[in-house]
Amino acid sequence: MNRRRLRGLTRGFTKLLLVVLAALGVQFALAASTAADPGRADWAKLRMCESTERYHVNTGTGYYGAYQFDLPTWRSVGGAGRPDLATPAEQDYRALRLYRMRGWQPWECAAMVGLVDDADARSKVVPSRAEAAYIGGRQPAAPAPAPAPQRPAMPDWPGVVYAYGDCAQELRTFQLRMNDFGYDFQGTGCYYDETKEAVLDLQRANDIRDSGRLGPKTWTAAWEGTAPR
Repeated sequence: MNRRRLRGLTRGFTKLLLVVLAALGVQFALAASTAADPGRADWAKLRMCESTERYHVNTGTGYYGAYQFDLPTWRSVGGAGRPDLATPAEQDYRALRLYRMRGWQPWECAAMVGLVDDADARSKVVPSRAEAAYIGGRQPAAPAPAPAPQRPAMPDWPGVVYAYGDCAQELRTFQLRMNDFGYDFQGTGCYYDETKEAVLDLQRANDIRDSGRLGPKTWTAAWEGTAPR
């Protein structure tokens, strides 16, 4: 390959690399533009100036709430009803949404307390409610804990004490219940070695005399007692 051709390829590669880096730079800039919002202290200064931190204030002059929204502005950011009747979290969220649309410009108090637009001002990026939670010092709501598993209802005691060699539908019910504790019954309904082992395990875990017979106490323990170890 001659030197002229090599230089041409090198220039072409360099141009391509610059184009790629420039494109990535644009992407990084866009990503960074939504990474910053005013600090919580800035919002507190604004609220103190606008309403002395009173979320439920109605001045009677057409301005409402902690951020002194008028109704057209409130509705322009998706607010419903009157701002002073909304929750503090709702007002914080709508204020952040307005800030991302127009910066500090809608609030006269912003200039009075020295607030300056940052990278998110006028970004037009609609915030999530979680992103606005920091404004009033609130954390995003934690998901509700999963409900505790409910024990299955205990079937009525069949009135028969079962022992080795017995077969019955009620024994099958007992065996399938014991599968919930890690046993591997096929539900034959017949009392043999595996069933006896499960009965003894259950009796010992619940301080029942380990007779190996499936009586009313052992039956009840299978649904309402301590699981075998």
